Amino acid sequence: MAVKINPLSSIEVHAPVAAHQARSVIEESLRNAILDGRLPCGTAIRQEALATLFGVSRMPVREALRQLEAQGLLRVEHYKGAVVAPLIEDSSLESYQLRLLLESEALRLSVPLLDEQDFADAAAYIQALEVETDLSKVGTLNRLFHQALYNKAPNKKLLALVNVGLVEEERFLRFNLQQMNLGPLAQDDHRTLLQLARGREVQACVKELELHLHRAVKAITQYLGNQKQNSPDV
Repeated sequence: MAVKINPLSSIEVHAPVAAHQARSVIEESLRNAILDGRLPCGTAIRQEALATLFGVSRMPVREALRQLEAQGLLRVEHYKGAVVAPLIEDSSLESYQLRLLLESEALRLSVPLLDEQDFADAAAYIQALEVETDLSKVGTLNRLFHQALYNKAPNKKLLALVNVGLVEEERFLRFNLQQMNLGPLAQDDHRTLLQLARGREVQACVKELELHLHRAVKAITQYLGNQKQNSPDV
């Protein structure tokens, strides 16, 4: 008889979790396990199992799951409850079209308010991307670069929506970048974005971002199309 493996067995809890920290600790633990693949797509996440693992009530568990659902890492399915969301949905093109609108607005609002520390952070992420050989880290560095340019946008709800799209892209790149034969992400776009942001050339910077995201849409669309053609079900 096969032994059923507990999907949460990869998550380690090193000490009792304080009540006031429970939600954030559970959220961060699950997020890390989803992003690094320990909790694969489609894995069901049971509230009672999480509550037992962390030694807490179900209330902070429910709050953590709601946060992760809002970030696009979990989704609720009928009869199954919360499950780890797919790396990229069939509606990915619609998601990118929405990202174009949201990120363009975030950049437009943020650029005039960026300071030298923001520019230094963005430049450091570009440098790190140029030398990073661990493809699992490239998506994270890409997300951090974009967040460095968007972070001064005063509309926090807008930033929250932008971050959902960036996390979705990070997960997709983490597991598919090598198969897409892209190697490290092209840095020309990032360097141009940073140069234009430094010069406070807001409209030109937004235009460059739109071109950058359109190129990403084209690459992902082509990759997904090839995957469908090569699928044994086709």
